[in-house]
Amino acid sequence: MLKVIQILGSSSSGFVSFSYRLKKKPQSNCDLYFLSRKPIKASNLSSLGSKAPSFAFRFRKGRASIASQMSHIHSESNPYGASSSSSTSTSVQSTGSIRKINFCQSCGGRTKHEIPDGEEKMRAICTGCGKITYENPKMVVGCLIEYENKILLCKRKIQPSFGLWTLPAGYMEIGESAAEGAIRETWEEANAEVEVLSPFAHLDIPLIGQTYIIFLAKLKRPHFSPGPESSECQLFALNDIPFDSLAFSSMLVTLQLYIEDRKVGRPMFHYGIINKRPGTSPSEIHAYTLDHHLKS
Repeated sequence: MLKVIQILGSSSSGFVSFSYRLKKKPQSNCDLYFLSRKPIKASNLSSLGSKAPSFAFRFRKGRASIASQMSHIHSESNPYGASSSSSTSTSVQSTGSIRKINFCQSCGGRTKHEIPDGEEKMRAICTGCGKITYENPKMVVGCLIEYENKILLCKRKIQPSFGLWTLPAGYMEIGESAAEGAIRETWEEANAEVEVLSPFAHLDIPLIGQTYIIFLAKLKRPHFSPGPESSECQLFALNDIPFDSLAFSSMLVTLQLYIEDRKVGRPMFHYGIINKRPGTSPSEIHAYTLDHHLKS
């Protein structure tokens, strides 16, 4: 027999979760959870009281416990379509550039938001186990590839910035170096084998919590083709780069810096802070200032 043991929902999200426990042998402990997109009337949730607006579910298997919550994070905070590890195991609410974490990523307990002793920033602190949740910037790595005085660009086949051009780049994975991640992303997006030559740009974007590391690279073989996330891959002469159809401000800055270096006759290493105007989308690539630009 299946027994419903918990129903939590949100009238605003339109989701409802049903928690079932299978009657098995005494040593077995397994809960199954299902989500439904059927519309939920607010009257059906009145019995949930204060829990109704906060859609949450907890999965338990043995001693493991994970809490999660549906959230809508602005696409600008995740331009490469990859899931953030903190958003899958931690319940969050978007509050502009700050995310409010409501559930502990370790035990699933409720959190409170306070400034811990000896610190200066508000943190999510678990009311159960006491663990403090720290959020860190995401690292984006990629390659600027020159071949026969042309630059390799990929047209995005995913949102955000669908149909716009970008250097092959994406989120760095655990267990790889920045250079290894840039080589992997280039293969995934352009089916191109490259050799990293040198670091070219380190660009911080504090508003969305991202750091870009872009490497100069060369093709090992003159072969490339669109990967799963690209609809086209093309070599562009410097005068033909589609600056009005680039995907992100970081790509615009990187390519402009590269062209400036070409004019002076030698590549340099660049550091800068891209300050995006709050509330702008990834496609508004000119809505920024490049501050604290250093080069060597």
